[in-house]
This record gives sequence, C-alpha cells and structure tokens, in this order.
Amino acid sequence: GKPSLTVAFSDDLVAEGRNAGQLVREAARLIQGGGGGQAHFATAGGKNADGLKDAVERVVELATA
Repeated sequence: GKPSLTVAFSDDLVAEGRNAGQLVREAARLIQGGGGGQAHFATAGGKNADGLKDAVERVVELATA
C-alpha cells in the first residue's frame, strides 16, 4: 500500500540538462516521501498513496518544462 515513483531519462535528455534525481525528489514530497538517484534514473517512495496522482502529474509537468 505504499506508493513509489520511478523516473528514467534517455542519454539525450540528460545531455539537455534533465535530471531524474532532482525531479523525483520534488515529486516525492507529494506522497510524503523522499527519493533520489542519478541524472538518468531515480526512484522515490512514500506513505501517502492519495498523493500519487498529483506526484505523477508533477513529474510530467517538470519533465516537459
């Protein structure tokens, strides 16, 4: 029953300055959790499954900005 997020970026997106670790850390707050990783791959876990929809929307928002 605990939510989790996984974000992965291709090498070309990382070269453009995208960072999965930073992105997943910010989105993890919405599920009352934390996370991290590398620029190309990161994961997060939390306690609030009700915030998962908002967290996924935040990931998409940040990834496409």
